[in-house]
Amino acid sequence: MKFEDALKRLEDIVEQLESGELELEESIKVFEEGIRLAVFCQQELEKADGKIQQLLKNLDGELELVDFEESV
Repeated sequence: MKFEDALKRLEDIVEQLESGELELEESIKVFEEGIRLAVFCQQELEKADGKIQQLLKNLDGELELVDFEESV
């Protein structure tokens, strides 16, 4: 599943739960699905964060890879 698809489904689930139109059993099923999707999205964001790097010039003018968080 793509991150964007999971996030869209999670948004749909929030709307369903906030509407108050679902019966209790269906609300529980949808809530459980939402939790799984939230965990998936969090894991995907953590993976992406680990991959983000930025090229910066060091003092000698050479380019080097630096973790994004270090350059901010």
